[in-house]
Amino acid sequence: MLVDQTFHLSYCTNIHPGQDWQNTFKSLKDHVPTIKAAVSDSTSFGLGLRLSNKASEELAMGDHMIEFQKWLKENDVYIFTMNGFPYGNFHDERVKDLVHAPDWTTKDRLTYTTRLFDQLAVLLPEEQTGGVSTSPITYKYWHRTEAEKQRAFTTGAENMVRVAKHLYDIENNTGKYLHLDIEPEPDGLLENSDEVLDFYADYLVPIGVEMLKDSLGKNASEIEALIKRYLTVCYDICHFSLAYEEPEATFAKFKKANIKTGKIQVSAALKILFNGSNEDAVWSLLSQFNEPTYLHQVTEKRDDAVITYNDLPVVLEKKGSFKELRAHFHVPIFLEAFGALSSTQDHILKTLEFLKKEAITQHLEIETYTWDVLPTDLKEDLTPSIIREINWLKERL
Repeated sequence: MLVDQTFHLSYCTNIHPGQDWQNTFKSLKDHVPTIKAAVSDSTSFGLGLRLSNKASEELAMGDHMIEFQKWLKENDVYIFTMNGFPYGNFHDERVKDLVHAPDWTTKDRLTYTTRLFDQLAVLLPEEQTGGVSTSPITYKYWHRTEAEKQRAFTTGAENMVRVAKHLYDIENNTGKYLHLDIEPEPDGLLENSDEVLDFYADYLVPIGVEMLKDSLGKNASEIEALIKRYLTVCYDICHFSLAYEEPEATFAKFKKANIKTGKIQVSAALKILFNGSNEDAVWSLLSQFNEPTYLHQVTEKRDDAVITYNDLPVVLEKKGSFKELRAHFHVPIFLEAFGALSSTQDHILKTLEFLKKEAITQHLEIETYTWDVLPTDLKEDLTPSIIREINWLKERL
């Protein structure tokens, strides 16, 4: 929905099962009309669509796209952003580091992402912009040596430049501006703003200039502008809070480098604060968030360095002496604290305050995908929970 005549606000449908198109469409039919009636009854409701590779392939078959467009029109729903990070199934089985597979070093990832953009170009309303968020190239620990990481950076950049060229062609042919939103996260090859800046400067721009100079007939500065127009950043608030980055400082870095923010994913991480007398309660409650489906990286700031533990069990086994930890577990954005634990909701509020001064993107997507793996005391019915999150965010905008 359009909020304050500026922001397209919705939630990401990776909350729902979507291993194929039939299940994806059923989930939308089951949940979206009720959510829209509660939060956007008299206005069009925007949606952050998540399609697995299989669902995307099947959407392109037969009359599925026509049927979907008809359903969208009948329910006054529109698609303005997609989540192209998880390629396969994202529910009811172990995901962990496989959320990155296949990564940007592969043709499969390129094919999938290009198809998503072709479908978004059809679904996106006229006069609107659209984006697809994606992984931060690959999972860091799949590439152990510096040479392997450099090859991943290079191949990933080449494939992303191919997407940029495809988006350039789409805009020239249809007038629709679409962007690929690269989403840093802990233990991705891109984890923080400095690594994003380096990726643009050392790989995306020079590789893009070399790849596109002959086919486009443009000079280096024009190609750099083109790269930065179509390849943008997905600012996941949870992920950047895990990097201990303040929103205003991060956005200032991106602005100075002319790097755009294509989408903000509104999400909160677990914040674990130790005060010398609450250790038993903290460790006991934190252990309830240890579940086998998703990666829950944990970060700790020591002086100017951020230390990352690759999954929650590592910290639970280690315990030891800490002042503060943050865990990659997307918790409900309306919760500031629960028992002995807190959330990084403060980073959401800081980001919203910044957006009131400078609307660096129109796309806001709530991404709490962990409802079915939350501890029992935090679990509530899904549809009312989504409605509560959307209304919480609307009120603060």
